[in-house]
Amino acid sequence: MKRKVYLDYAAATPIDPRVRKEMSPYFERYYGNASSIHSFGREVSNVIRNARTDIAAILNADVSEIIFTGSGSESDTLAIMGIARKYKHLGKHIIMSSIEHKAVLQAGHALEREGFQVSYIGVAKNGIVNPKNIREALRKDTILVSVMYANNEIGTIQPIKDISQIVRHARNNGVIPIFHTDACQAPGALPLDVKKLGVDALSLNGSKMYGPKGIGILYLREGIDIEAIIPGGEQERGRRAGTESVALIIGIDRAFRYAEKDRIKESKRLSILRDYFIREIKRKIPGVMLNGHATKRLPNNINLIFEGIEGESLVLMLDQEGIAASTGSACNSFDLKPSHVLTELNIPEDMAHGSLRMTLGRLTTKTDINYVLKKLPGIISRLRELSTITYGKK
Repeated sequence: MKRKVYLDYAAATPIDPRVRKEMSPYFERYYGNASSIHSFGREVSNVIRNARTDIAAILNADVSEIIFTGSGSESDTLAIMGIARKYKHLGKHIIMSSIEHKAVLQAGHALEREGFQVSYIGVAKNGIVNPKNIREALRKDTILVSVMYANNEIGTIQPIKDISQIVRHARNNGVIPIFHTDACQAPGALPLDVKKLGVDALSLNGSKMYGPKGIGILYLREGIDIEAIIPGGEQERGRRAGTESVALIIGIDRAFRYAEKDRIKESKRLSILRDYFIREIKRKIPGVMLNGHATKRLPNNINLIFEGIEGESLVLMLDQEGIAASTGSACNSFDLKPSHVLTELNIPEDMAHGSLRMTLGRLTTKTDINYVLKKLPGIISRLRELSTITYGKK
């Protein structure tokens, strides 16, 4: 049988078997509605309360500050649009980085159509936001700043603590910005103490932490108001309507706990594999460029440009060898335009089309990496021979 190697953990992680087992009873035995006052409802309401308490403890937050959503994208959208609409009487200016996830950027574009002004802050060639640029963009009418903790495509880790200090200083000078970060790629890789980070709102996604798909979290600091984008019920203290999925809430709770428990050990293991992988690719294949910061990046992220090829063809040929990778974000997989993240790094369009993102995970072994290293050079060589893009051709 052909070997199967999954290197797309930034798109979706497999569910942890321990998590799946703990979710199972809540599909069959505990099926009450948490809003019901009878024993069936009270039973699951208590389960949800306990899960919320667990998650709050990991984030160093209060139980009342945890909102369950339907996904990471919904969490981002609720934070951006919900906060902006609630505070529009105080200002209509928003700041976000230009390499945010599409969920954040599209929320920003939607608000622009409602009369808000959005400043999109660029990044350096290494993919890092300069906090000074955030400070310079702040205005008296700035109500929201959103900068992602770690980028889903190039893996760069942003100076969130430095930016939060700038935001707090602005508050002391009469500006009221609320600071949100998309931290969907962070569980199991980066510390998530919201008080140490200094953030007011933080988004998470179950499908990125070996939990179930269809569930997300929004941390919202007590004292900050928000306008629901899904009205119609009093669930989540009126901030997100809809009958709670107890099984999914159990799933994200357990997954988050396991990810945090193993974070330091697993991050070290993946960093060693990542660095070995990058080093060997560069040794075996000419014309390779690493995208994003060399060290200030997620321990599992590798984003490369192979000159003279098209990334889509590379992904398809790798797939024929049983290797799953991507050209960028899964949300952009059907978009033929080059990644907006790579464009913001000032990478020429023809080169950006030759990008490949490989993200490692719990099931990745050195044997898997060596299998890819065995197949990848030949695939690159064949694609360069067939390509109309000039590389090494006279």
